[in-house]
Amino acid sequence: MRPIRILFFAFTLTVCSAFFQELYAQKSETKPVFVIVHGTWGGGWAFKEVDSLMTSKKATVYRPTLTGQGERVHLASNTVGLDTHIMDIVNTILFEDLHNIILVGHSYGGMVVTGVADKIPERISQLVYLDAAVPENGENGLSIFTSGSLEGLKVDEGFLIPQWVGEDANPPMDVPHSLKTWTDKIVLKNPDRLKLSTTFILTVEKDKDPKKDGFASQAKRAKDKNWPVLLLTADHNAQWSAPKELSEMLLGFAQK
Repeated sequence: MRPIRILFFAFTLTVCSAFFQELYAQKSETKPVFVIVHGTWGGGWAFKEVDSLMTSKKATVYRPTLTGQGERVHLASNTVGLDTHIMDIVNTILFEDLHNIILVGHSYGGMVVTGVADKIPERISQLVYLDAAVPENGENGLSIFTSGSLEGLKVDEGFLIPQWVGEDANPPMDVPHSLKTWTDKIVLKNPDRLKLSTTFILTVEKDKDPKKDGFASQAKRAKDKNWPVLLLTADHNAQWSAPKELSEMLLGFAQK
């Protein structure tokens, strides 16, 4: 019986070894998960190239479109508010059952990701503000982006209109954005949000002074919070002007 026992033990050891090797391999090959939130007038379509570049480097990327924007323009309404957009992203994360995500907010998307982090910080490993608003409790986008004034903005029936888009433009394109999302005040209650690893990326055009950049005030807020502030040579829409560089910078967060 002894040889049989030895063979059985050897077989069991081999099976267990193979199982744990496979388990370790799966764990080591876990892809980093990014959720990227676009800005005013935009849509998930704006980050298509960035998504492709990052996916080719073994990342998993979600780029949901906020209600009323992009391919969801048929849902546009001037009653869509900031909390609607926050819940768009919260529900994407919950229904896709995402964990340990790197959450990226671009421009107005900074308002959204801040609200998301306040609601489900336990699902987020890192928070990234890409040339984005960094709101405090009770602030709104209008106060951050325009000091509370609508001067210089084209507003029609409760929508902010992208003035650079002609009537004959075809998709993909920027579309009108509910003004209410800019006037709603953000409500922040969860202190756990402040424990998240957070970084600000300031995009500055070549040969321009970072201190004169349109989002320099938000970068200063980040510095005051002791967040790392990274510089990226690009215009405000780095997803178009520097997609490769942006992709590489974002992928760097997966190494942390």
